[in-house]
Amino acid sequence: MGYKILLTAGLVAAVLVGVALIRGVAHLLLRNKKRDRSRFWIAQATHLLALGGLLAIVIGIWLNRASELATVGGWLAAGLAIALQRVITAFAGYLIILRGGAFSVGDRIMIGGVRGDVVALGFMQTIVMEMGQAPGETGSTEAGEKDSDPSMWIHGRQYSGRLVRITNDKIFEKPVFNYTRDFPYMWEEIVIPVSYHDDYRVVERIMLETARKHTAPIVEESRKQLSDLRGQYFLSEDPNLEPETYLRLTDNWCELAVRFVARPRGARQLKTVMSREILDGMRAAKIGVASGTYAIVQMPTLEVKQLS
Repeated sequence: MGYKILLTAGLVAAVLVGVALIRGVAHLLLRNKKRDRSRFWIAQATHLLALGGLLAIVIGIWLNRASELATVGGWLAAGLAIALQRVITAFAGYLIILRGGAFSVGDRIMIGGVRGDVVALGFMQTIVMEMGQAPGETGSTEAGEKDSDPSMWIHGRQYSGRLVRITNDKIFEKPVFNYTRDFPYMWEEIVIPVSYHDDYRVVERIMLETARKHTAPIVEESRKQLSDLRGQYFLSEDPNLEPETYLRLTDNWCELAVRFVARPRGARQLKTVMSREILDGMRAAKIGVASGTYAIVQMPTLEVKQLS
């Protein structure tokens, strides 16, 4: 027992000295490259080799019989299964993604509070090119999670420039929203408040004509996709692909909304073009957008009297 202890201590010390020598040599060779990545990778490789050497030393010295090796191997396997539970689950998620067709490279998805285009799919992680979100949208679907979401400065579904890595085990915990997989279209709305003093029918006609003009090609494209979707899934309601307008009465104005089909990519540009045309039509009809602005301070009425 004493011999094994001394031998183990000596070999461990030798390994540590070897690690220190390797790091010292690497430091001398790369002393003029302070930010070179070679430093990082040499340190990581040295640590891994040292860990493997230490494990080999301990096993070779203290475990001599096959029964001991089998017992320790079983305990190590159980420990690794517990310690690497998330890794195993992530790999299982990768297999589910490939088999189940939840998403693939090039799809626009939202998972784990992150939305964007899938640019890479690995055994453990999915890499997403993040996109922004329109006003009123939240990146999370669970209560209490919104506050922990990263800040977003892009007010539209366009790239923010950040690449986000998401572990594949999220498909077992979070819902996956796919914008482009089975039905690569989505319904959008433009909402405009109209004063009760103005004729809402004129605005409704302008909105409907504008939507029909700009979405006619998209409507034709989406008809076949919708037919395929009906054959694959049960739809309790037959969605209308043609633009529609809706009216809602409020305390301050009539709220008109035009609903139309758009492609997931380019929806912001489409809404911008339509909004400009609608505003031009309203301006030509001498109808303004209703506003909640109030006059707080007013000039009192002045009376001028001439004294004789």
